[in-house]
Amino acid sequence: EPIDKSNEKLPGIVIEFKVINPKKETTLEDTVEAALEQIEEKKYVTDLVTAGINEERIYKLGFAFAGKEVLVKEKI
Repeated sequence: EPIDKSNEKLPGIVIEFKVINPKKETTLEDTVEAALEQIEEKKYVTDLVTAGINEERIYKLGFAFAGKEVLVKEKI
C-alpha cells in the first residue's frame, strides 16, 4: 500500500508466492497462473481499493518457485 495514496505515481502492489505442487501443476507457468488466479478469486485488491487506491494503479504479481528456479508474471 503506498504511503501517499493520493499520489498517482505510487502504485499498490499485490504479490502471491507459490511453490510448484507436482500434484496440481506440471510447469512454473501453471504455478504462476495459479498464483494470479488466487489474487482474483480471493479479491486481494479489495483492501487497496477500499483504502482509496484506484484499481488501475494496482499491480498484481505472481511468483512461482521450483527450487532455485523462479518465474514472475504480472496480471494486467
